[in-house]
Amino acid sequence: MPNPTAAMLTIGDEILSGRTRDSNMPHLAQAVAARGIRLRETRVVPDEMAEIVAALNAVRTRYTHVFTSGGIGPTHDDITADAVAAAFGVGIDVREDARAILALNYANPEVELNPARLRMARIPDGAALIENPISRAPGFSIGNVHVMAGVPAVFEAMLAGLLPRLSGGRPLISDSLRVDRPEGEVAGPLRLVAEAHPGVSIGSYPFTSSGRFGSNLVARSEDPAALAAAMAALRKMAAEL
Repeated sequence: MPNPTAAMLTIGDEILSGRTRDSNMPHLAQAVAARGIRLRETRVVPDEMAEIVAALNAVRTRYTHVFTSGGIGPTHDDITADAVAAAFGVGIDVREDARAILALNYANPEVELNPARLRMARIPDGAALIENPISRAPGFSIGNVHVMAGVPAVFEAMLAGLLPRLSGGRPLISDSLRVDRPEGEVAGPLRLVAEAHPGVSIGSYPFTSSGRFGSNLVARSEDPAALAAAMAALRKMAAEL
């Protein structure tokens, strides 16, 4: 049985404007790979309802899981929960279990849990909450879509709690080899190795060091034996260059 697949939607004008550098996607990629889930696609979309709904509907039917980050805070532009509800065609409102969780943050929740903060307790109908051990405001899962905060520390904590609940597969493992030759010299022999090991993904990533060109060759597979065979072939290839 093939491993589960995933896509990620990063939501927020601040990412697209360059004001904020996204670290959630690299973290997600490594975390799901260790769980045996292959991240196959990522998208960055603005804080616009139609754009979020369209992107979500485009990926949720193609992949086993969809992870989102951003847009579930208390401000007017935090519209991810509404967009997810629209994509699934369900209602959304403040939910009492989410409200109770948020109330734990305040000495006087009847006053301090104002309408803006209550936006973070609005959950689409039928969704399951994702625990947030840092700031308590929950994320949620509905269908195969998992909605989490954009703040990296919070996203990472929420993901750590979520992943054990998801079906996984064999972890993706990798190995690498540095070759102090430019890609133009490596490309031909590398193609032959890749063709001889179809169960292994092999990539070449160029670098420069002290004015010289080189290539880092990275092999990835779910099969340790196949990975070992491919790495042996890469080392043999490098020795013969």
